[in-house]
Amino acid sequence: MMAEEILTKHPLGKSGKNIDRKKYDTLKKAILSALRKNDLTHTELFSRLNKSLKRKFSGNISWYGETVKLDLEAKNIIERTGSKPQKYRLK
Repeated sequence: MMAEEILTKHPLGKSGKNIDRKKYDTLKKAILSALRKNDLTHTELFSRLNKSLKRKFSGNISWYGETVKLDLEAKNIIERTGSKPQKYRLK
């Protein structure tokens, strides 16, 4: 049986990626959880993802994390701030 996949979106209208739904859901939950308390820079966000998922996730956390982060931006669930350095926050 094939794993269920999801086609992600990209905030700039570029082509999305087909990824495993379970991996998508895992990263989405981790990203939303990380941003629930504070706005985070890209580095801070990915540091938290790596810490929280490193032993529980099979796959490249940075690649999947970036793909899911872009999808969440495209769906207006998270957004980038205009600050320097730029941060991400829940919308």
